[in-house]
Amino acid sequence: MSSQEAEPPENGGPEVLSEESSRLTREQLFTIIATASINFSSMICYSILGPFFPREALKKGASNTVVGMIFGCFALFNFLTSLILGKYLVQIGAKFMFVAGMFTSGCVTILFGMLDKVPDGPVFIGLCFLVRAVDAIGFAAAMTASFSILANAFPNNIATVLGSLEIFSGLGLVLGPPLGGFLYQSFGYEMPFIVLGCVVLILVPLNMYILPKYDSAPSKDSFWKLILLPKVVLLCLAIFSLSGCLGFLDPTMSLFVSEKFKLPAGYVGLVFLGLAVSYSLSSPLLGVLSDKMPRLRKWLMVFGGLLTALCYFLLGPAPVLHIKSQLWMFVLMLVLIGFSLGMTGIPLFPEVISCAYENGFEEGLSLLGLVSGLFSAMWSLGSFVGPTLGGLLNERLGFEWAATIQGGWPLLSGLGIGIFYVLETSQRKRSNLQNPPDTNEERAHLLGSET
Repeated sequence: MSSQEAEPPENGGPEVLSEESSRLTREQLFTIIATASINFSSMICYSILGPFFPREALKKGASNTVVGMIFGCFALFNFLTSLILGKYLVQIGAKFMFVAGMFTSGCVTILFGMLDKVPDGPVFIGLCFLVRAVDAIGFAAAMTASFSILANAFPNNIATVLGSLEIFSGLGLVLGPPLGGFLYQSFGYEMPFIVLGCVVLILVPLNMYILPKYDSAPSKDSFWKLILLPKVVLLCLAIFSLSGCLGFLDPTMSLFVSEKFKLPAGYVGLVFLGLAVSYSLSSPLLGVLSDKMPRLRKWLMVFGGLLTALCYFLLGPAPVLHIKSQLWMFVLMLVLIGFSLGMTGIPLFPEVISCAYENGFEEGLSLLGLVSGLFSAMWSLGSFVGPTLGGLLNERLGFEWAATIQGGWPLLSGLGIGIFYVLETSQRKRSNLQNPPDTNEERAHLLGSET
């Protein structure tokens, strides 16, 4: 395909994926394949721990709180690393960061499978923290580079592409728990990590060959300038609340389902399917809707946050509701959570990029690195607080109260974003009445800011 076909339209308007797919360049196609591989492999490696690791860690001398901290440790180091890697993405090189991160993640996944050989107690716990920290650094490198590469390759329909690629993330989440539970029951603790770690390593040379190399000049824009924007602060809260809600389920849900409904490890993995399937199926549709109707993004985020909060209140359910916990209701809430997380999560990345452009940030890979690093960092911060606080609350108060408290985060972010957009809209209307635009350029600017 010619280079002219790869350029975005002059008006910068969103394009539907079905229109873009017939004109994909070779670089765009290879970019999709590479990022789909990291989405799938990272999620399947991440999700295999849920069905059996908390129980195995308890046998090795870890408490519920420590198990939550082991899950949260991954996110804490991911948070710290993402900010640094996002800042220096251009200097390091997006392709190198992507491939190196994937290689590191595959190696330490295999090492994690060897930890049952070490002595119980402090040695086991310490090595769990160490291996998870290194895994987090590799994961942060691969995902930060992945977001930047995608946004650079598909500047006008990034939500559609991200939503479509979430099918692979969902597929990893779907296959991880049941596959991990099956391999654990059939072959022992080591096998899930060895098998999936080898899958990641096999994908490394493939991506070294097919992934295009993207170059860009460094920018003078900084994280501080970006995160001090009020709108970005609220969007970061939304990212934090989403990842916190997901992370909360890792150390708590398998124990609750096993004890409450008396399910074995293999069936516990199947319970995870409700959330993963609904998220992966709804994400492409939400991505297309977000790109075709940008003005709906803010309301998708608002109602997505409120629906997530409601589902967490009913997940236990909350003791104040005096509703008996039943398996069918638990699975139904997980299905709705998957959909509501997609409603909020898919529009977030293009909304942050749009806000940066509105406030004078320079377009290019350097800005995309900043946004990707910030997105990954906020997601990781929530993934740290969610499991850590969730494990503590679950141990002290029980799953029902812990889930109810966790639902407060998306409630707060949904209400905050809603209030901000209402105030912003009313302020813009008053400004338009007092100072009507006199030129076509001013009118175009006002119309663009509304999206």
